[in-house]
Amino acid sequence: MNSRIELIQGDITTLEVDAIVNAANNSLLGGSGVDGAIHHAAGPQLLDACRKLNGCPTGDAKITPAFNLPARFVIHTVGPVWHGGNHNEPELLASCYRKSLSIARDHNLRTIAFPNISTGVYRFPKEQAAKTAFREVNSFLEENELPVKVFFVVFDTENLNIYRNLLYG
Repeated sequence: MNSRIELIQGDITTLEVDAIVNAANNSLLGGSGVDGAIHHAAGPQLLDACRKLNGCPTGDAKITPAFNLPARFVIHTVGPVWHGGNHNEPELLASCYRKSLSIARDHNLRTIAFPNISTGVYRFPKEQAAKTAFREVNSFLEENELPVKVFFVVFDTENLNIYRNLLYG
């Protein structure tokens, strides 16, 4: 197990980390699931900041301040909608993790927390998404000193068990 990776079951909006990652939609203007929860907890300033970003392509990421959240920043990334796996979905999801980690490194952020990107309303298979997340994060951490710590934050028991099995065998 990589000592720089930690698993947490809970609410990502409550974490005191340098950055939390928002599983956003292309508009970055809020949505359901973790996206809606982050926008609600951060307050209306987050929506104003996101409007200035003019959206975000799938597989990419952008950063804003976190406003009323205990985190310092929100890194917004747009995961792919699952259409059976033949529309570049695995590569786009991998890119979400790489781009988010690169932004964290480039902003000298030490800690970052990821939700389960694309596994809710976007229907990406949870186990495949978790394997992609672990592979990309491990690969990035092998080559970079920052971020120092990566948290995978799961809300439900199903994802907790999937991530536990990947982390601890």
